[in-house]
Amino acid sequence: MGQIISIANQKGGVGKTTTVINLGYALAEMGKKVLIVDSDPQGNATSGISFLKNQKPNLYSALIEEIPVENVIYPLRDGKNKVREKLYIIPSNIDLAGAEVELVSVLFRELKLKEILDKVKEDFDILLIDSPPSLGLLTVNALVASDFVLIPLQCEYYALEGISQLLKTINLIKKNLNQNLEILGVLLTMYSRTTLSQQVVEEATKFFKDKVFKTVIPRNVRLSEAPSYSQAIFEYAPDSSGAEAYREFAKEVMERVFQEKGLR
Repeated sequence: MGQIISIANQKGGVGKTTTVINLGYALAEMGKKVLIVDSDPQGNATSGISFLKNQKPNLYSALIEEIPVENVIYPLRDGKNKVREKLYIIPSNIDLAGAEVELVSVLFRELKLKEILDKVKEDFDILLIDSPPSLGLLTVNALVASDFVLIPLQCEYYALEGISQLLKTINLIKKNLNQNLEILGVLLTMYSRTTLSQQVVEEATKFFKDKVFKTVIPRNVRLSEAPSYSQAIFEYAPDSSGAEAYREFAKEVMERVFQEKGLR
């Protein structure tokens, strides 16, 4: 059965969507069948890897209108790229913003996404959920549905600000709603050869210890440009430092997933 990984941090601009897209592609490149679940109403994961941002039915349709999940999963194959044969997406757009309000009155509202993904979990090796930059109901749903949470942390000033609230939320969900949820690790993003970046690395390592991934994602202009072409970095700039870093990161993710599964 597939493993579900939420990429979460309530701060915006830390590299969540970039990580979802490029980790997903790198895992597909390794031969894994991957489903990207865009749980952010901004729909950036959808537009960053496809042209399905206005596609309906979508995640909102499954969550609120109870459209069967099989009808909201779209292949990302394009007939030319063999890697994309392994990639699928549940898209979203601004419609999803209404789900936060509409789910409030729904019984067992925290379990809605889990109920949906459990029906197709065994069809994929890895499912990656792109969470919104908040600790609202959509993020709670993502964490309840997940086996693991992956936390991107940018190498910038105030990087650790608010991280204690995220950890508190994760612990509450683990205690009350999903006892199997584990922190897969912390990914340092937007790293540059500056004193500040190095200080953030040191602080994060002190705080999270061995949960910090060895791979760091560099600040790379190609990583920023690729989504505007609806491409992963491996398609847009395959020889860039960003592509090399995400390829190494994908290997590290799979190693940790296998280690954690072996401990259970």
